[in-house]
Amino acid sequence: MIQEILNKLQELQDVLAEKYSIENELKNIPKALNTKTELVNRLKKSFVEKNERLESGRAKVQDLRIKMTDAEREREKYEEQIVNINTQREYEALVKEIREASEREQNFRKDLQREQKYLEELQQSIEREESLIQEQEKELTSEQEKIKEESDKRQKLLETLNKQEDEITPGMDEEMVFKFKRIIRSKGGKGIVPLRRSVCTGCNMILPAQFVNDVKAEKDVLFCPYCSMILYHQPEAPEGEDILDFDDNTVLFDDDEEFDDDFSDDFEDKDSDDDEDDDFEEDEDEEEDEDDIEEDDDDFDDDDDVEDDHIEGDGIAEQSLEDVEEEEEDLNDEDLDEE
Repeated sequence: MIQEILNKLQELQDVLAEKYSIENELKNIPKALNTKTELVNRLKKSFVEKNERLESGRAKVQDLRIKMTDAEREREKYEEQIVNINTQREYEALVKEIREASEREQNFRKDLQREQKYLEELQQSIEREESLIQEQEKELTSEQEKIKEESDKRQKLLETLNKQEDEITPGMDEEMVFKFKRIIRSKGGKGIVPLRRSVCTGCNMILPAQFVNDVKAEKDVLFCPYCSMILYHQPEAPEGEDILDFDDNTVLFDDDEEFDDDFSDDFEDKDSDDDEDDDFEEDEDEEEDEDDIEEDDDDFDDDDDVEDDHIEGDGIAEQSLEDVEEEEEDLNDEDLDEE
């Protein structure tokens, strides 16, 4: 019974993993579309603002033209009055009015030229943005059509997966299925993993011995206490065989001869190193023997010196004894002479 549930959970895991992956894709698809839509909206907003500035600039240009025309007419009027001047004071006052009117006219003319240049540049920018907006809208429309096609395909696949899920889940514990779905969603598509040599392959944690025995007994559906994934027992390899997991980076020896050659080369290098070490040790032993011989010679010389000293001391003692005997003989001779 438990084995049947575990098999269903493995099938459900594959279905849910693909289902959640498609759901994530459907969520992410609109993001690219939203970015392009936001770009088009910004361009349109900028286009509207520039058009407003263009209209405002045109009104300002019209106003400057009117003011410049008024200043020009005023200057011309003052120039016509100059022929009717009778006094120097009136002449100076009229010349001043003409000069001021001429300055106003020139200032208005400069402002008008600057504003007209700005409007020309603004008009060119508006035309460029209008062309860019049209291109972006075309791309956006094309992108929307592609996204709609992709979304439709994924929606159909999602419906198929939902049907498969509905075919698997009947008869299973609803609470367990609910928890299993949450685990798969949070663990990147994994919800049920094998127990291998007392280690959960989902989180690589060593599990308690009693818990491992319970998983092997297959009496109930058990969740890993560390990663919450459902565990099932994976039979170990037969005796003498190991379950080896190799990845793409694993390198194996294809040629035994190459391995043997390298191994023998290592031993040859090691033997040569050992021979060198032995020669070095023999040289050291010879040097130590020579040092010991020299030390023995020194000790022998010291013993000879001591013996010589003893011999010389004995000679002195013998000589002094002879002198004492001679003195006694002399004393005896003197005593006889006195008698």
